[in-house]
Amino acid sequence: MSRAIVVRELGGPEVLKLEDREVGAPGPGQVRLRHEAIGLNFVDVYHRTGLYKTELPFTPGIEGAGVVTAVGPGVSDFHPGDRVAYAGPMGSYADERLIAADKLVRVPDAVDFDTAAAVVSKAGTAHYLLFETWPFKAGDTMLVHAASGGVGSFLVQWASSAGATVIALAGSDDKVKGAIANGAKFAFNSREDDWVHKVREATGGRGVDVVYDGVGKATFEQSLDCLRPRGLMVSYGNASGPVTGVSLSMLQTRGSLYVTRPTTAHYYGDAESLRRTMARVFGAVEAGHIRASINQRFPLQRAADAHRALEARETTGTTLLIP
Repeated sequence: MSRAIVVRELGGPEVLKLEDREVGAPGPGQVRLRHEAIGLNFVDVYHRTGLYKTELPFTPGIEGAGVVTAVGPGVSDFHPGDRVAYAGPMGSYADERLIAADKLVRVPDAVDFDTAAAVVSKAGTAHYLLFETWPFKAGDTMLVHAASGGVGSFLVQWASSAGATVIALAGSDDKVKGAIANGAKFAFNSREDDWVHKVREATGGRGVDVVYDGVGKATFEQSLDCLRPRGLMVSYGNASGPVTGVSLSMLQTRGSLYVTRPTTAHYYGDAESLRRTMARVFGAVEAGHIRASINQRFPLQRAADAHRALEARETTGTTLLIP
């Protein structure tokens, strides 16, 4: 008998209930996977609350790493005992699960399971934000919100190591210090009212080339105010709520700005793109360009506590659930 967190009604963290279940044998194109580590992501909150619509009941979680224990008919790429990871298919909050083989990537021997579960979604997101959403080149100046968080910390590390000038925003003085340690040239406390002025001042009044904003509603217009003319606003998350009421005149009057709202499915939603992206991610880990700061671990049965900590902005770096 295996265990899984199941959501049967939308709501707060208390709706995350641990249940026993039979996993069964893998079907055609599937493998059975035993999780060793499970990644916590803010999208899990969106699914739990209903911001992102999901049919009830469901097991949340979109990221994990573990060992293949059985393969179904037609699966030739993987075998029992293979070390694998994934990001995307919901259902990771479980001891074991069935998953399509084409959603998996191999984990290099030099990368442990905790690191793999910490980087597949968050560093994969950082990769497409940095290198595909924006035409990155050394010397670019960028603003990274929530710079001590999961995706933000990888953006700061990777962009800095690749030659960008990174300006970081974080929600406490300790988090600001962490962003500097990760390579940011400037870092400011986002809870202080004058951060737009500080960003402008740090760029000599020019503004940044690109903003990476996973906060959403609370920071959207201020982020626009930090951009140079014809700069790009990348709104990739809704931690403070979704952005609404946007007028195109906001972009015109601030300098003919660009805005995009990317999502993972359009960058590495297919098997080929996933494996290409993860090769870059694991390569960056092995080269030391990025490192997973796993600062919180919760047992699977305490998934609700993990969600509370995440929503209260009490976490830094990566949080894992351990089966």
